[in-house]
Amino acid sequence: MKIDVLTLFPAMFAGPLDESIIQRARTEGALELKVINLRDYTHDRHKTVDDRPFGGGPGMLLKPEPIFEAVESLRREKTRVILLSPAGRKFNQAIARELAQQEHLLLICGSYEGFDERIREHLADDELSIGDYVLTNGALPAMVIIDTVTRLLPGVLGDDESSREESFSQELLEYPHYTRPSEFRGMKVPEVLMSGNHAEIAKWRAEQAKLRTKERRPDLLK
Repeated sequence: MKIDVLTLFPAMFAGPLDESIIQRARTEGALELKVINLRDYTHDRHKTVDDRPFGGGPGMLLKPEPIFEAVESLRREKTRVILLSPAGRKFNQAIARELAQQEHLLLICGSYEGFDERIREHLADDELSIGDYVLTNGALPAMVIIDTVTRLLPGVLGDDESSREESFSQELLEYPHYTRPSEFRGMKVPEVLMSGNHAEIAKWRAEQAKLRTKERRPDLLK
């Protein structure tokens, strides 16, 4: 998979994308990732990317010219262009699975008061938000999406079963986990997990996942 990120703050991506699973995916060739400075597509000496909104109001908007030029330069036949802003649909594991099937994602990080509406109308294939809160810009949401999607790429986790067992993969929170020692300060591991009866273990885990979801995230069961 190829992911391009268009941002005003490329330095924010140094570190998070050079460690752990994302770095392994890049090293092994499962992920081709490039972070691009939006200002590289401006042509004035101030590298201007924003301007005041028509009709007045606070803040500045990202101008259409540099974003249109960047997308037209980076987009390929099967590119999916995604705006990252609070106005997008809420990102979740189902959307992550959907994106993991794509060949090329172009993530455009919002900033200031957002995008000129013509960018939404004529360039974007989708618009995503990672939650009902406001961040300084779209860099952190881009990192979240990259991490979530990368974990779903074939072979990245080593054991593809891992991604199918994680929270939200089955629209449920993940069941409780235990490891050695079997007893710690009087706290014991449930006996069923040490029974060797795989059918009973699977049944217990399914019940616990549903119970945990009902207690903590009942909205997922609707």
